[in-house]
Amino acid sequence: MFYSCTLGRLCGLVNETLWLLMDRSTFGRIQMRVAHYIKVQLLELDRRLLVPLFSAHPRLASLYYFLVSTKFGREHRAVLRGRRRYYESLKDPSNSSFLLRRNIHRLEKGLIMRPRRSVFAVDYIKETVDQYAICMASNAAHEAELQWAHDVLTDYFSSVISDATVDLAREVFNRCVETAVEYGSRVPYQSEARQVLSVDFEAFYDLCRRRRSVRWYDGRPVPRALLEQAIEAAVQAPSACNRQPFRFSIFDNPEDAAKVGAITDGTAGFSQNFPSLVVVVGDLSAYPFERDRHLIYVDASLASMQFMLALETLGLSSCPINWPDIELMERGMSEILGLAHYERPIMLISVGYSDLTGGIPFSQKKMNHDMVRWESL
Repeated sequence: MFYSCTLGRLCGLVNETLWLLMDRSTFGRIQMRVAHYIKVQLLELDRRLLVPLFSAHPRLASLYYFLVSTKFGREHRAVLRGRRRYYESLKDPSNSSFLLRRNIHRLEKGLIMRPRRSVFAVDYIKETVDQYAICMASNAAHEAELQWAHDVLTDYFSSVISDATVDLAREVFNRCVETAVEYGSRVPYQSEARQVLSVDFEAFYDLCRRRRSVRWYDGRPVPRALLEQAIEAAVQAPSACNRQPFRFSIFDNPEDAAKVGAITDGTAGFSQNFPSLVVVVGDLSAYPFERDRHLIYVDASLASMQFMLALETLGLSSCPINWPDIELMERGMSEILGLAHYERPIMLISVGYSDLTGGIPFSQKKMNHDMVRWESL
């Protein structure tokens, strides 16, 4: 029925086209109508036949995105380029080593285990110390990162008993510490040592309710010092194994902010009044395996939320801007920011002083009973 109906429509279109060809001025219109018709029919074929067929099995799904659609092409390449860059960085670390950060954090978690095992991390301690030595020799890693690694490794070696693998790693570490800074206090600590909280729930809830997506700003420039303060709060957010696979690219020239903000079609009608714009960029070179490819979105989003809450405390407003995976937009943003193939835009955030006469959507939130499901086994 579907195909016979489609054939009938196509015949009708051809018949109408023959009549229209008598008027040469309508040729452009004919091309548009034919193109639109073909597009609609292909989408219908995809919905009715191809999607049900290829979604039946994982291998068929992979075949679909090889034969029919290239929508995941950029992500596939980004993940592979990220893996490639990750392995390159093991020998040539820059200002931060993702492997060292991950493994030092793993050691921290082992040190706080209850009960703590007498020997642990045997499968990765040599790798960790070797990477620490490479970073020390490169003089490229941040001093604070090396200090943290030094302190945790020192704590680790003083906490575990003798083991062939551990002893070999200890020898390598001891050769490194001759040129390292003195042992400090960047090690796991007890919960009671945390600073007493001065913000109660009511104050925090008020902050959350006050933060709303503000699209209209009064034009005042945003001081860089305030943006840096907010970033300092943002980077305190948790991330998987403390790798922090993201960065904030900031445009604080209104003309630049408006131009970049207009790349996504979700800002139509208000991007021209952005005083500042932040592009949150994820870095897939933080991971050697495909299984971690979504962590850039999780970790960057956690930091972005803290960034926006911090802005509110500084008298600034913001609006997170959706970034759909559309090839044309991805290409445009990559060219402007000079992104590597393993870097992906996560979201945009406009920042500025709120125009007090500007409107803010009420945005009714869902009720708790719609958002929570109490579970038990």
